[in-house]
Amino acid sequence: MTDRSSAAARPVRSAGGAVLIGVDVGGTFTDVVMIESASGRTMSAKVPTTPEDQSIGFVNGILKILADNGADGSAVSQVLHGTTVATNVILEGKGAAAILITSRGFRHVLEIGRHDIPRKANMFSWVKPARPVHPKDIFEIASRTEPDGSELHAVDPDEVRALARKLRALGRREIAVCLMHSYANPAHERQVRDLVLEVVPDALVSISSEILPVFREYERAMVTILNIYVMPAVASYVTRLEQRMRDCGITAPLLLMKSSGGVTGAETVRREPVQTALSGPAAGVIGATQVGIAAGFENMVTIDIGGTSADVALIRAGRHGVTNRGRISNWPLHTPMIDITTIGAGGGSIARVSPGGGLMVGPDSAGAAPGPACYGRGGVEPTVTDANLVLGRVCSSLLDGSFALDRQAAREAIRMRVAEPLGISVERAAEGILEVVNNAMVGAIRQVSVERGHDPRDFALLAFGGAGPMHGGSMARLLGMRTIIVPPAPGVLAAFGLLVADIRTDLSRTCFEPPPDYDIARIQGIFAEVDGQAMAWLAAEGVPADHRETGWQASFRYAHQGFELTVPWSGKVATEQALHATIAEFHTLHQQLYTFAQTDTPVELVTLHVTAIGRLRRPQASSAPVAQASLRPAPVARETMIVDGIGHDSPVYKRSHLAVGAVLHGPAIVLQLDSTTTLLPGQVARVALSGALIITET
Repeated sequence: MTDRSSAAARPVRSAGGAVLIGVDVGGTFTDVVMIESASGRTMSAKVPTTPEDQSIGFVNGILKILADNGADGSAVSQVLHGTTVATNVILEGKGAAAILITSRGFRHVLEIGRHDIPRKANMFSWVKPARPVHPKDIFEIASRTEPDGSELHAVDPDEVRALARKLRALGRREIAVCLMHSYANPAHERQVRDLVLEVVPDALVSISSEILPVFREYERAMVTILNIYVMPAVASYVTRLEQRMRDCGITAPLLLMKSSGGVTGAETVRREPVQTALSGPAAGVIGATQVGIAAGFENMVTIDIGGTSADVALIRAGRHGVTNRGRISNWPLHTPMIDITTIGAGGGSIARVSPGGGLMVGPDSAGAAPGPACYGRGGVEPTVTDANLVLGRVCSSLLDGSFALDRQAAREAIRMRVAEPLGISVERAAEGILEVVNNAMVGAIRQVSVERGHDPRDFALLAFGGAGPMHGGSMARLLGMRTIIVPPAPGVLAAFGLLVADIRTDLSRTCFEPPPDYDIARIQGIFAEVDGQAMAWLAAEGVPADHRETGWQASFRYAHQGFELTVPWSGKVATEQALHATIAEFHTLHQQLYTFAQTDTPVELVTLHVTAIGRLRRPQASSAPVAQASLRPAPVARETMIVDGIGHDSPVYKRSHLAVGAVLHGPAIVLQLDSTTTLLPGQVARVALSGALIITET
């Protein structure tokens, strides 16, 4: 993240309207939530995602929820959005043909990368993926800065102008600049940017000292390149969103979710689009945190199962983790992001039999078009949704009966492509599909819990997304987790998370301080400078002075270690006492993660971080009372739910008919507009005061 204020950013104060709208684009559906500012009443809607242009589904969702509630564009005070555009561009390899300018002698840093392989790859057959910029598109210039920021070789303006003319002649206008040790002194990168724009005024230039001013050339170069790689697509998308909003009579500001869990204005996203790489999943974790705390839980594992993927995060003491060592696809993305593990497992994940005779599920997905076979849109591949339908875990219609599912088509797809090749019944094949996908998701949960020193049995499982509540009961049993939380509106929780998120940015500065003679005055000076930049950023974003706050963190490592751990700084001042208290927290975290702490080994301070948060005024969300709500609701239908090969006659309830305190015994199905909750035999659900369903084992 840039460590400078964005004075040109558009203020994000609300317009004078009466409602706030959050829009989250998923692989199959686009979810919309609206909150009335005065009453806090929440409303939701779902429309099909439009993969050809997500902005179409975005505006369709807004128009639908406004029409359903008798409002128009003038009533909207803010529109908040979680986008997957940057994610999809990176995953699909469809970004801009970027150029990289670097210091002489470092052309191949990107190609060399790190000498490691993905954790699930075969070390004997893994092939290093092609970089987003080929070596022929990397140009060296005479520039060199020392690690302490002093100049070793000055930039040659004539050389840079000549290079810029060459790029202009080639029609190359997307340019990343990553010079050696620019985190310590950004002057050379800024000079190169100005010289390039002098020759090519319409160029898009991204410099590493503004995107990620920390050491490690490979990771810094990669983030800078990815930023320029996705910039044209994201900037074009944001422009289309704003135009479509204006066409609908909406003049309210547009805020977009960042990977770190905060929202920011459209101008910031145009300049630093890589910050939105995990935009949608981040919004889900923000919403899940609020829902869990409202239900009385502070320790949770969240799982968001949509149409194409499952996103898993851990919340401890009411706080989600933020990492500076994330990844997207094959690439390190060391910008601040909520610590989320994502796997290709969702309702649309395709099941197939491998040539060796094994059953595989995902990561390929049927997506929104054509979708699962049961959608009746031309899909013929069996998916997880088809398996749930065949087993009676979901009813024959979705979206309050407006979206019919074809059970026979689901059976036929599973029969032809799974059951017959394996020589088993359709029902057994469907159960096998669910077993495979559930165990894959359990593996992701273990990755964020067991592998980080946490016992999942000490946490509640908060299941959301369109398919999360269908699978939550099975996953909890596999993990020995005793409690499952299903939010009041699980299928649109990410959209709700947008409406409760704060404005946020994260600034970092490498500040290497070896032990034992730490320069406390230098540490304090850097913290104060970056803190000031953070507060200036909040002011530029339109956050009132009494709603701005900052938090400090620091990254440490033992001497001779290669990577760091980040812990909160003790207090808001750099003193000897605060430093040693923070180092003690580092020892504790190291013990938790790796089962040992080297308290007698010197500790190096590597990087300082400042988080800036603007607390937005939000209405208190509430749901409209439902006249039919009852402590003993009557079933609206019955289904035969197959569990372990046995059919169970199962009542089907409407979620809106369940009053606070209502108790349901499994097997049962709970229907609502945005999701379906499956209660397995032996499970009991209770409606909490917050409206969440709390499921436990009998």
